[in-house]
Amino acid sequence: MDFTILSIIMLAIGIYGLLTNRQLLKVFISIEMIAIAATLNFVMLASPNGLSQALLIIAFSVDTAVSAVILALLVIVSKRYGTGDLSKIISKQETEESEDEVQ
Repeated sequence: MDFTILSIIMLAIGIYGLLTNRQLLKVFISIEMIAIAATLNFVMLASPNGLSQALLIIAFSVDTAVSAVILALLVIVSKRYGTGDLSKIISKQETEESEDEVQ
């Protein structure tokens, strides 16, 4: 029961961070908190047979692959726009689009 409460708290922290942060890295950390809460539920509800353990290994593998892709995209976006703030990135992207429309 304690792990269920921990999982719910981690999910709440992740959702709160996702809704309130504007920095790309903090948004990524919030998404990872949500994924860890889901993985914790897999661990909690694991039955003694091997199927739940296999699903857990798949969940870890997918989460790791997604994390690597997201981190690579964060590096590319921060190099292109020179910032990690979402509002500044959106405003710079809108100015680029408006300049393209003028041309």
